Amino acid sequence: MSNRYFVEERPNGTYAVLKPHAMRASAICTTQREAIAKAKLFGHGHEPDVERVRHTKGENIRRWRKA
Repeated sequence: MSNRYFVEERPNGTYAVLKPHAMRASAICTTQREAIAKAKLFGHGHEPDVERVRHTKGENIRRWRKA
């Protein structure tokens, strides 16, 4: 069982905590900080990958960083 989790922003402004290749979110949070805390709890202290979205022309807007 993998301890990796991802925090991803949803179109409605909430944040989802997901396992890789998951169809449903493990948790939905109102703030990114809360989602990161849940991902660390679910992952037993492992650092989750957090989506960082930047809206710039000609560049990939979805980037990932460690929490």
